Amino acid sequence: MNERYDPYADTYYDAGYEDQTGRYAEQTGRYAEPAGGYADQAGGYGRPGSMPADRGGSGPHFYDPNATPRGRGRLPDIDDEDLDEEPSPWRRRATMIAIGGGAAALIGGGAYAVTQFFGKGAHPDADPVAADAPVDTTGPAYVDQNQSLMNGEAGLGIRKNTPTTGSSFGTPNDAAKAAVVKANTVLPKKDPVRHLASRLTYGPNNKVISDINKLGINGWIDKQMKPETIALTRGEQKADTELVTYAMSYDQLKAQRDDLDKKGIHADDQNVRYAIAKQIFSDRQLFEMMVDFFNDYFHVAAFHDGNELVRASFDRDVIRKHAMGNYVDMFVAGNKHPALLRYLDQQESTKDQINENLARENLELYTVGAFNGYNETDVRQAAMLQTGRSIRDNQYVYRPEQHYVGPVKIMGFAHPNGDAAGGEAVQEAYFRYIALHPNTARYMAQNLATRFVSDVPPKTLVDAMAKTYVDKKSNIPAVLMTMLSRTEFWESVGQKVRRPGEYLTATYRALEVGADAPATFTSSNTNVSPMVQGLGDIMRKLEEFGHAPMELPTPNGYADVYVAWTSAGTMVNQWNDAYTAITGGRRQFTWAKPETLIANPPATAGAYLDALTKKLINVTLDNDRKTAILHIVSPTMTASTPVDATFNGGIAAVVRAIFATPHHHLR
Repeated sequence: MNERYDPYADTYYDAGYEDQTGRYAEQTGRYAEPAGGYADQAGGYGRPGSMPADRGGSGPHFYDPNATPRGRGRLPDIDDEDLDEEPSPWRRRATMIAIGGGAAALIGGGAYAVTQFFGKGAHPDADPVAADAPVDTTGPAYVDQNQSLMNGEAGLGIRKNTPTTGSSFGTPNDAAKAAVVKANTVLPKKDPVRHLASRLTYGPNNKVISDINKLGINGWIDKQMKPETIALTRGEQKADTELVTYAMSYDQLKAQRDDLDKKGIHADDQNVRYAIAKQIFSDRQLFEMMVDFFNDYFHVAAFHDGNELVRASFDRDVIRKHAMGNYVDMFVAGNKHPALLRYLDQQESTKDQINENLARENLELYTVGAFNGYNETDVRQAAMLQTGRSIRDNQYVYRPEQHYVGPVKIMGFAHPNGDAAGGEAVQEAYFRYIALHPNTARYMAQNLATRFVSDVPPKTLVDAMAKTYVDKKSNIPAVLMTMLSRTEFWESVGQKVRRPGEYLTATYRALEVGADAPATFTSSNTNVSPMVQGLGDIMRKLEEFGHAPMELPTPNGYADVYVAWTSAGTMVNQWNDAYTAITGGRRQFTWAKPETLIANPPATAGAYLDALTKKLINVTLDNDRKTAILHIVSPTMTASTPVDATFNGGIAAVVRAIFATPHHHLR
């Protein structure tokens, strides 16, 4: 076995497994190598940041295995906190692993994969975890990355635990009432409010639960579908004001670039911080989830040479503008944006030297999906048709003198394309045709259902969503409403695991972290606000996780299934970062001391723990897990043990253990 040492997990692992699904392979100064195996399986690019030569161009190049890793120091040990009657270090680590993985399964039927996620590397002397499950090789050589990752034994296990059929109802609330959760899960099976809040937000907190109870399921969903009716929070207002480059036009950024550079302020960097701020602080949670979804689905890397001054505009004017509108409009707008054109080398494609990158990804990733009704001739024809689209001074421009003239036929779209002057109109007609294609409808539905319902979503649900996509001309709210009005959504309790960035964001939201710095905070950096500094710290942590918003170098976007993120190192890193959050380690934000999370806390350990879990993760734990958490504080502590507000000195460890439970890892 090819074993390598993982300092993040303080254990050894099979390198072949970690290269497939781990998050701690080599990193550049900004990019983790995100699951090199899934890039090979599903992205079609091999190592992130590269494209095969036969793609017609070099594509984006970021990967540098010799670069100094950014932000990768030795993590604080899981055992670092100071407690009275300190238990042995190994016992605490074993207890934390047991809390996370002691249930029969994280996603009920997926016991094989769950063992990998919560048990791998639990003890230096433990038996090594088996290599990846075999992948079904009977299908196409290339499929959608999520489907590819779920073709093995892990996917089979989850399929056994996922609803296979369902029914449609007039409203989401009616569907929720009719749903019967049959899957094995540690989560409550009949708590539709918690389920809704977990799936349609970055993490439920007291306000979200209260709002759903107040407005009702239908009312809350209706309001989330109209994000413009939801007031900006204090955190959002600060982000809009203090992330100074986000709203700037290209001309403004160009004029101020030298001055901004001297201050260490960069527009592409602030774009990532802006996304983080919105995910944590916004009350427009469904909208922010859709923004993130489309930044994966219609992906343009956050950091790409030449796009420093225009990538935020792609987020603002393409993704955010259309995230709750019609996808066809987003797709057309994206194909006129310099960030996408440069990212996929379209400005280099002329009638005499054709580059296929954008034409290929428009089919393979952004519309119908890989090998879904097109062939290499279609790709070539699309690339010929798209010639003439280019960039001048970081602005989109159509160059008729560089447009190929002649008949084209692409997946049923046919046009004489008889003159260069009319080429731009023909291109847009093709974009609209392909964005509204039935295969695009199914691919979009599959991806949305994978994000919000299950890693292996039921075919009946995908079919219903795809039909709505076609009928409603790619209207995203209509497709989402179809999903929410079917029982498959409500019966999928416990079927989604938070990806690393979602785990961090959910933790911050559960703790109700404030966007303002405390009065005692001081900084030597006067060029950016405390909040912007804090967002930078979070960004670097997400880069360690390999899951910072928009930062994947390759066009396929982050994988949406949990087997792409399974790593003991990631899990322990998440727990340690949760401890940073609990103890106010990022001093640029306002934190509640853990002993103040519950006003007038109960005087016994069991009741206090129940109050904490109800507030932080909206559940009451089973007795075995309660006992395991209490034993982190003291091996003799029981539910009836008297405790003070500090949980007899162990409050921070208790809260972190709560965040280590499957209940918090699951969406």
